Amino acid sequence: MMMNKNIYFLGIGGIGMSALARYFHKKGCAVAGYDKTPSPLTKKLEEEGILIHYEDKPELIPHEVELVILTPAIPSDSRELNYLKEKEVKIIKRAEVLGEISRHCKSVAVAGSHGKTTVTSLISHILHHAQKPMSAFIGGIAKNINSNVIIGDENDEVVVMEADEFDRSFLQLTPYISIVTSIDADHLDIYGDEDSVVEAFNQFVDKTAKDGVVICNHKLPIVTDRKKLTYGFEDADVMARNVRVEDGMTKFEVVTTEGLELGEYEMQLFGEHNIMNAMAAIIACLQLNIDLKVVREGLTLFQGVARRFDIRVRNERVCYIDDYAHHPEEIKATLKAVRSIFPEKKLTLVFQPHLFSRTHDFMDEFAESLSLADQLLLMEIYPAREKPMPGVTSSVLLEKVRCDEKRICQKDELLDVIKDIQPELLVTMGAGDIDRFVPQIETLLK
Repeated sequence: MMMNKNIYFLGIGGIGMSALARYFHKKGCAVAGYDKTPSPLTKKLEEEGILIHYEDKPELIPHEVELVILTPAIPSDSRELNYLKEKEVKIIKRAEVLGEISRHCKSVAVAGSHGKTTVTSLISHILHHAQKPMSAFIGGIAKNINSNVIIGDENDEVVVMEADEFDRSFLQLTPYISIVTSIDADHLDIYGDEDSVVEAFNQFVDKTAKDGVVICNHKLPIVTDRKKLTYGFEDADVMARNVRVEDGMTKFEVVTTEGLELGEYEMQLFGEHNIMNAMAAIIACLQLNIDLKVVREGLTLFQGVARRFDIRVRNERVCYIDDYAHHPEEIKATLKAVRSIFPEKKLTLVFQPHLFSRTHDFMDEFAESLSLADQLLLMEIYPAREKPMPGVTSSVLLEKVRCDEKRICQKDELLDVIKDIQPELLVTMGAGDIDRFVPQIETLLK
């Protein structure tokens, strides 16, 4: 399966692409790649011996490329992409590779508009803790292993992977266990409307093995003839109750609709959304016959994912949290969790919108979610793969936000503004390049 090949990654610096690059590099393939800009991820790959360049120049491509793995983020006018097409080198998308890997052992595929990275990381961590032979591909850096990939061997019993709905990529997978955490209107540039998003998620669960299981939030419109287990706080097959925060940990009990008590759990994550994430992971691990005691231990030891409610500084003077939230529902869930832990503190939010199309589609919803902050520093829209759209700017969004203290903040002034404000509770959010500022902000606040 693609082993002993010379593999070239177009867009190697992406979180999903870099995990695959690491996987094939460890398996003995010759791996190289291109990315638009250097990052901590690409630096790590280079340190591991993977050759990377940052100019879109065909002459920099290694001559002996046998297979190209492509991310959807690469534009169609890429010089390297078109050169490789002319050379008739085999080009496949990242999702196709994951699909191929998923067919070689029991696979757990985690999908959802949000929550999928935390659930993927948590299941991977618990299985790893249980010493289950497995591999995992994670859409973030899991703190316990400080990596986005767990690389097993030919004895793998399970592979856990994040199932990305962008570009309908997750329809390439054939899971034994499929999980859907949430379905929100997103990527409307791909899907057109919310009904098409819902339809795609139902197509995804239909890919589940006949003897497999579908696990989903009980509120979702998932219809399937596969075995289905739902989770929630009420009216679900598996439910959380007696939720509280004690001794700096979230604690809750889990029961089934038949009245079976699965005991009490505690974790280092906060917020109702993370209790839901934990329940999805608990159910999946029990379906894989992991001992309940081991599941409980694993959940307690789980340190979370970088950029998912990531507490970077916490002392008597200031608390700083960084988060990847880039959809209105994610912003709302995270800020509500922050409020529940620090109800008396003034909440300063730095937010970088991601994509002109998403900002356009959810302008009012973004304004409503961002209004939960006491003070807003709004950065310019991060374009990623898109060109600007007329009338879609951060200034237009800012006008709609109901915040007493709000302003546009440019990248080159961000650190100075934070220094002047001296926030007592700071949250940075976004899926663009705001993460480049996190270490500097952390140093500044410490």
